[in-house]
Amino acid sequence: MLDPQLFRSDLNAVKQQLNRRSYDFDTAAYEVLEANRKAIQVKTQDLQNERNKSSKNIGQAKAKGEDIQPLLDQVQYLGDQLKKAETELSGIQQQITAIMEAIPNILDEVVPAGKDEDDNVEISSWGEVPEFTFKAKDHVDLGESKGLDFETAAKITSARFAVLQGPLARLQRAIIQLMLDTHTAEHGYSETYVPFLVNADSLYGTGQLPKFESDLFKASDDPALYLIPTAEVPVTNIVRDVIVDAKQMPLKFVCHTPCFRSEAGAYGRDVRGMIRQHQFEKVELVQIVTAKESEKAHEDLTNHAENILKKLNLPYRKVLLCAGDTGFSSSKTYDLEVWLPGQNKYREISSCSNFKDFQARRMQARWRNPETGKPELVHTINGSGLAAGRTLIAVMENYQDEQGRIHIPEALKLYMGGIELIE
Repeated sequence: MLDPQLFRSDLNAVKQQLNRRSYDFDTAAYEVLEANRKAIQVKTQDLQNERNKSSKNIGQAKAKGEDIQPLLDQVQYLGDQLKKAETELSGIQQQITAIMEAIPNILDEVVPAGKDEDDNVEISSWGEVPEFTFKAKDHVDLGESKGLDFETAAKITSARFAVLQGPLARLQRAIIQLMLDTHTAEHGYSETYVPFLVNADSLYGTGQLPKFESDLFKASDDPALYLIPTAEVPVTNIVRDVIVDAKQMPLKFVCHTPCFRSEAGAYGRDVRGMIRQHQFEKVELVQIVTAKESEKAHEDLTNHAENILKKLNLPYRKVLLCAGDTGFSSSKTYDLEVWLPGQNKYREISSCSNFKDFQARRMQARWRNPETGKPELVHTINGSGLAAGRTLIAVMENYQDEQGRIHIPEALKLYMGGIELIE
């Protein structure tokens, strides 16, 4: 959520910033609500002061032996008027809050203009795209005889699920272990285990609710619990309603979880294979930092995700998302896109975002600045380090040979129990 003071100090500047996202903010409606809020708030304060004064007069009149009934009646009347004013003020504030909850984050000034992914800007690329002397297969054809089974998954559940068996299941586990070991031993993250079900407050804190409820799987109504769409939600909410000690900053978490998404807005997209699933594995990186550390932490976290791709020798590129493609809560996002020979194009494998204080304001996540002794909002950064299922796809397709076999990357052999080739 954005700082309400931004709207009160320079509404036109906020509107111009939101226009970059093609978000049409109704300033006229907001100004009416804000004017009403100010008027009712002044009225409420005046009634409180008047009631307090009348209550004080009751004591003085009683001491003098005067009739206090008129004063009691006046206090009762003022109390009734105050309740009405407070109810009206609460209603207006709820309307303003509802508007604020639907407003996306302000974009970083370096975010380029654009409407969709076609306008994203490539920042860098790494590795050489493999040139095969044969027609490359995609992961579906490669996995058909090796334990990748969509039909059984559809029988068990429905479409957009997969069953992995044998060496392929072990390969995905090896990928996850490589990520966790690298991020903890080399990048300084603390491995974290969290619940896979979260409450509405947690989803509100990171920005999934109320706007994106259709993308979630709701597990129960009383209490309202949802399957996590990403480990970002439970991990970031570790600091909800917390004032972090300065000595603990920055906080760096790495977490492996399954993720569950309804893909409500992806009908007809990536229906073949494992690219877009309702359930998938992911290793998530989350950093909780101060505002001064925010920009560097975002670059570092992105580099940490890139390091996994380099260890696996997978060609990729880094792109800066344009205004129209940047997520609701994000101020700035890098996507890492890995080369998939079976599709003959780059596909997203990690999205690394700086949310600045947008999530922290919703969560009331703060740290105490030792220089002032006062609490300040933290900045939150997160990204996939990486999506395990898509990394599995990338390994399968980039390490295939003409016989359809899959060679195990050097970095994963330690975790594969002697398996160097999946026949």
